[in-house]
Amino acid sequence: MTKPSHLAIIIDGNRRWAKKILLQPWKGHEKGAETVENTIMWASELDMKMLTFYALSNENLKRDKEELNHFWEISKRWFKKVKEDKRIKEKQIKFKFIGNLTLLPPDLQDLFKELEEDTEKHKGMIVNFCMAYGGRQEIVDAIKKLVENKEEVNEDTIKKNLWLQEEPELIIRTGARSRTSNFLPWQSIYSEWIFLDKLWPELTKHDMEDCIEKFENIQRNFGK
Repeated sequence: MTKPSHLAIIIDGNRRWAKKILLQPWKGHEKGAETVENTIMWASELDMKMLTFYALSNENLKRDKEELNHFWEISKRWFKKVKEDKRIKEKQIKFKFIGNLTLLPPDLQDLFKELEEDTEKHKGMIVNFCMAYGGRQEIVDAIKKLVENKEEVNEDTIKKNLWLQEEPELIIRTGARSRTSNFLPWQSIYSEWIFLDKLWPELTKHDMEDCIEKFENIQRNFGK
């Protein structure tokens, strides 16, 4: 049985979790950030090579301004905390940020750049955060680059110009929704998908281990 080396996760259900216990939506994002932190540590303990979070889509940017402002502040506090977390250096975790980052607040962009630079030489698990991300836009941008550079358009050259080249073996989506939501359409053609009824803040290490066990029991033929 083979464990996935690259796990991707669609974070879904923060706001519904907050609503369920009569809290403001951004309280769900705060709790969700705790789950992200826990998940990074669980994945590291399970010897994952890469972990990719779908944290913010292009469509999410159309949400209520007050909620977005809270989301920005929560993100800034959390990533500043991550910068100071000694476990990141001890475990040699490397951070990358993927998406149309120019749509994000400048101080958050700066923080992402600092975190990438601080962990650039780390040799452990790579953690990708897809922020202001849209899968179709990623493909369109890759093709535009090829056209501008007058390169041949084929699968290899498109892949080379994507924001994320690596393909996840397993994708988990929380939140009781069974749709892919424009997440990694190119990279996920042979990914195994698991949709969980649990809301993101409710995810446990056991849930994650259970998903990995299910993956290990799948016979993957890649169409052959």
